[in-house]
Amino acid sequence: MADQHNDLPRFNHPASIKLLLAVFGSLIGLTVLTVATSAVWPESNLPADLAFPVAMIIASVKAFLVCAFFMHMWWDKKFNIIVFLSSTLFAALFIGLTLLDTGHYQNSIDNFPRNEVAQPPE
Repeated sequence: MADQHNDLPRFNHPASIKLLLAVFGSLIGLTVLTVATSAVWPESNLPADLAFPVAMIIASVKAFLVCAFFMHMWWDKKFNIIVFLSSTLFAALFIGLTLLDTGHYQNSIDNFPRNEVAQPPE
């Protein structure tokens, strides 16, 4: 009677503590890199237009690490990883197209008279 639960499937992808600590350390390192980039970027000679794409790339790598290892997608069916990566690609595409459109209208936004903007009631 004691062996009645032996037909349950085994947990087939236990992650080692060493792997989980390495991923955790990578996430901490990428977070420090994000903060350092936001602190150093304005004073550097790097183009300001690259700040957002660099921040999004770092955030995407962090999201991939969390999904792949902490949510066990690395050991799951590869279709789930394809869905995750394609959704990330489409989100980047939508944001990129929006930013392209914003750049097209930036001159008219900058030249709009500020005194015509509605003032909040006092």
